[in-house]
Amino acid sequence: MSETLIGILGFITIALIVVTLFKSWTVPSVAFIVFPALLAIALVIGGYYSWDDIGSLIKSGFSSTGPTAALFVFSVLYFGVMSDTGMFDVVIGKLMKLVGNSVIGVAVVTCIIALIGHLDGGGASTFCIVIPAMLPVYKRMHMKPTSLLRIAVLAMGVLNLMPWAGPTMRAATVLEIEAASLWQTILPIQIFGIVLAIVVAVITGILEKKRGAGLNGKLAEAEGEVVVDEAAKEEANELARPKLFIFNLLLTVAVIAMLIWDVFPSYVPFMIGLAVAVFVNYGFKSSIHKKLVNLHAGPALMMCSTLMGAAVLMGILVKTVEGADGTEIPSVITCMSNIIANYLPAFLGRHLPLVIGILSVPLALAFDTDSYFYGMLPVMIGIGAAFKINALPIAVAMVVCRNCATFISPMVPATLLGVGLAEVDIKDHIKSSFLWVWGFSILCMIFAIIIGILPF
Repeated sequence: MSETLIGILGFITIALIVVTLFKSWTVPSVAFIVFPALLAIALVIGGYYSWDDIGSLIKSGFSSTGPTAALFVFSVLYFGVMSDTGMFDVVIGKLMKLVGNSVIGVAVVTCIIALIGHLDGGGASTFCIVIPAMLPVYKRMHMKPTSLLRIAVLAMGVLNLMPWAGPTMRAATVLEIEAASLWQTILPIQIFGIVLAIVVAVITGILEKKRGAGLNGKLAEAEGEVVVDEAAKEEANELARPKLFIFNLLLTVAVIAMLIWDVFPSYVPFMIGLAVAVFVNYGFKSSIHKKLVNLHAGPALMMCSTLMGAAVLMGILVKTVEGADGTEIPSVITCMSNIIANYLPAFLGRHLPLVIGILSVPLALAFDTDSYFYGMLPVMIGIGAAFKINALPIAVAMVVCRNCATFISPMVPATLLGVGLAEVDIKDHIKSSFLWVWGFSILCMIFAIIIGILPF
């Protein structure tokens, strides 16, 4: 079985998953299992992998998504308990006073929170900061949660260019230079991107306002105020702990500080925070603790199943195993990147950084971060060398333009966490954000050309 055929099967698998999700034929967890499983059967029948290899690949996939699944469970439970205590009601009230009935103000505040929250470079932790704080505001203002996600992912993509963020560090490693040196090159693009992210937030706010969003907009008149039913309201009053607001706020700040500190795995702060929160707010009563967990178990279970399905996808497509001779067998994703490299027309090779910049967002849907930078970047640098193109512009194009699309890719576990927290289907997130993100990345590329960072 040739590597070219394996790469083609990989592209077919990704295409089938995307089409299935967009057509709403099944839930993501099932799609992430079924199509990679069919690919695995084909690879075994073709003699590329053994069944033992497939088992090892899937186990490796779980090592990638397992921590994110744990993070999702305990972050959902933690923020759920904080919501039950009424902490977010106070925070939302303050935000509403700050922005009033300004839909544009809410959109800009979302962007600013995402920019600040992503200073640590952690996608999952940023989603855990932005979405629980802003989603109730969006619901009350009759704004789309997909708009919340779009604003957040664009801001996060720009901040993901920091030298301690994963993509920049990976690209710098391949280039064999310091991450800070690469960052200094792309810093003007990042500044432009931050301004552009705020502009997009304003435009999104204007579009939402035209839809009729707002406390007094036509959607509010048609749908009425967003309120819970009487039974739910009574239950919420029973669980509310207004006297402990300051404690709960400080506890949440401490949890976020532990995330930014980055000493422990990302799920540990939420595990500790949840334990402290239930004991301080609700005492030593197992019946109430069980009730709290059951209240928020549904969303956590649904997203965990999606992440476990993604583990199968990541394992079979991205991970590698050793062959009988002790050498590493090229992964499916490596074969896919080789196809792109081998069949790239020569006339496009002379403009390789621009080609990469234009294709980065669509390719982000098929390649995870590691395979994109450690697998595809060296190949592209080699192709560029044949056309006497320096490695740096190629790396800049791959880092800047791909970063914009990081958090719309189903191959990135943090994306699945974000859509789960926002209560949005991943297909709706991609539909809502894809063209915006692609246009955003192309504008960043054009700016890089204008100021001379990328050759034309």
